[in-house]
Amino acid sequence: MSKMINVSEATSIAIHSLAVIAKFPEKKLNATEIADTTGFSKNHLSKIMQRLVKHGYLKSNRGPQGGFVLRKEAQEIKLLEIYNIIEGEFETEHCFMHTNSCPLEKCMFSDISVKMSKELKNYFENNTIADIIKK
Repeated sequence: MSKMINVSEATSIAIHSLAVIAKFPEKKLNATEIADTTGFSKNHLSKIMQRLVKHGYLKSNRGPQGGFVLRKEAQEIKLLEIYNIIEGEFETEHCFMHTNSCPLEKCMFSDISVKMSKELKNYFENNTIADIIKK
């Protein structure tokens, strides 16, 4: 079954991984530990983690004592920032049919897709990694 609103696996990995790391601030977690905790593929997770390192959200140390730690405080990391890094700029105006030309004069979904997208964007703008680990 298709989902109305879909957050990609890559975005989910990024947000979940940051939350796991934030939950254990005294410990460096490596990709294997994070993958075991979240259930995501270690290979896919590793690629996402390097992206977060590149953008300054994580610090990475190699070796037996290595792992990932947050470079920013969890309350400073908005979910929208992470979404934008992984997906590109959040769009609120889009077509569920993923087409530029609709055969109908007026969208059969009316403005519900815009409302739902704005609601999700608002949630991402107003919540941080710290907020989601509290829930």
